[in-house]
Amino acid sequence: MEKRILIAILIMASAQLNITSQNRTTGMNYKPIGIIHTEYSPETGAPRQGILVADNSGTIEIFPEYRQALTTLDSFEYIILIYHFDKVESWDPVVDPPASHHDYEFGLFATRSPKRPNPIGFSVIKLEKIESGHLYVRGIDAFDGTPVLDIKPYLPSIDCVKSVQNDSMEHRLGHHDEIFIKDSSFYK
Repeated sequence: MEKRILIAILIMASAQLNITSQNRTTGMNYKPIGIIHTEYSPETGAPRQGILVADNSGTIEIFPEYRQALTTLDSFEYIILIYHFDKVESWDPVVDPPASHHDYEFGLFATRSPKRPNPIGFSVIKLEKIESGHLYVRGIDAFDGTPVLDIKPYLPSIDCVKSVQNDSMEHRLGHHDEIFIKDSSFYK
């Protein structure tokens, strides 16, 4: 009996792997749920990490068909915004982030560079208020007109993992560099 169950599980797992493999080769379609409004553009540049410029503000316009999904979101002070870098045209597998330790070659997936094979942005931003389907936010780092893909609540118990190793690499990426944090030339 146990052997039959194991065989059934293996067959189901194999079928699932086949489905996953097939889906990998087909296109994925995402529909924007809204649009970001900020003072930033490709000409002005945007903060490298919006949370480091906590006073910058913007709004996120949620399209009417998705507004009911905002119910109780205003109970959270911070949210995770997932968006599409629609201005990105190319990507490189190895990058040199500004303010990073240049004794490293960083693989793209070890950085927060917007130039990615699937240019998806991710930011933790402060939610000030929601009015008529518009989220008023602070700490945003996206260009005006950027399409929004999803919003999730920021949950510290899940989203904030302490790691000495990651902290060390964060310093090498330049995220703790005081010159970077204070010098606006890094934002353009």
